[in-house]
Amino acid sequence: MIWRLNRLAAGRRWQRWLLRGIVLVGALGVVIVIALAAVIVRYGMADRAKPADVIVVLGGGEEGTTRRAQHAAALYHQGIAPVVLCVGGTTWTSGLSEAAHCAAVAGQLGVPADAIIIEADSLSTEENAIRSAALMRGRGWSTAVVVSDDYHLLRARWMFARQGVTAWTSPAQITTGSLKLSEKTISVLREIGALVWYALKTLLGLPYTRVDGV
Repeated sequence: MIWRLNRLAAGRRWQRWLLRGIVLVGALGVVIVIALAAVIVRYGMADRAKPADVIVVLGGGEEGTTRRAQHAAALYHQGIAPVVLCVGGTTWTSGLSEAAHCAAVAGQLGVPADAIIIEADSLSTEENAIRSAALMRGRGWSTAVVVSDDYHLLRARWMFARQGVTAWTSPAQITTGSLKLSEKTISVLREIGALVWYALKTLLGLPYTRVDGV
């Protein structure tokens, strides 16, 4: 009987320690998410644009690409760079790629056709960086202002830097205004997952994958 009571007590202690461990891990996870969100938001708030060889516009769905192209056109007219590189191969029901949509918007805002380059094969941010860097090397360019939404810029800069590009980031929100709080929150949370995945993938030396929109 005593042996059974001791065994029961030991089992209950183990359950308590397990529960405490789960709570601790959960709390740590929340702290990490909050910290990453703060870093992502803080980084994206700053406009780091400076004279460069090219302005690279990352695709981001129809609305996102429109915002980013509008800001890229504003930077072009400020003389930040003589060329706008629109990247992104994701297409919509119209059959128009992100890159082609970017080029159309930039053209409507006064960027000459001969100052716009389209790269419509890449399907992820990492592939955007890989293909943009290859295109830049072929033209002897080494510096770029990378334009995207504010929440996206930290990861984008990291990816471009790993491809040997000296990249300065500039948030589309400088020109187009802030996103709605709900949209910003969802985007930041999604970006945290993408940032953690890229960090793990880089640490493990895994090849890049063609994941549409990530």
